[in-house]
Amino acid sequence: MKLLHIDSSVLGPHSVSRQVSAAIVDRLRQATPALDIVYRDLTQTPLAHLSGSHLAVAQGAPAPAELAPDLAASAAALDEFLAADVVVIGAPMYNFTIPSQLKAWIDRVLVAGKTFSYGANGPQGLAGGKRVIVAISRGGYYGADTPLAVLEHLETYLRGVFGFMGIQNPEFVIADGIQVGPEHREKAIAGALQAATSLRAA
Repeated sequence: MKLLHIDSSVLGPHSVSRQVSAAIVDRLRQATPALDIVYRDLTQTPLAHLSGSHLAVAQGAPAPAELAPDLAASAAALDEFLAADVVVIGAPMYNFTIPSQLKAWIDRVLVAGKTFSYGANGPQGLAGGKRVIVAISRGGYYGADTPLAVLEHLETYLRGVFGFMGIQNPEFVIADGIQVGPEHREKAIAGALQAATSLRAA
């Protein structure tokens, strides 16, 4: 079984989402010792954001020589995702949504003909069958019953993206309110880590 572990926080060792995503991977590794794990740190090895040249190549235009390394990195990211049975993602909320580094990765795996297709009945996901677990950290409280729910564009976006690819039930381990105060932060991290250890085996 193959697991792809993605981190996107820019905070390094101070990151809550990294701490929780690592706990999730540890839980799955303990349950499945033979798990084959691939790790990608999107801040240490970032993918370029899409450009007009990328889109032109995707439409069949010749690839300019200077784009070759980036196209190879893009293909590697897609191959890692396609090969994975389980995907664990560390996703902090930045300005109400995902980090731009994570968006760049999504742009490389949300690919027509690979992870989704269009047919007579509309779009069809091609990546169903994968298990996706997302470690979310948010500075405030953005649940459906909170005043800031309208600004929650992280969990809702990821649910939509993975659902579009055919992954209908992504799992979320959430640490909320980590910037509200020290006690809130400690409680949020402890709760998220406990939830990570309670996840079902891979």
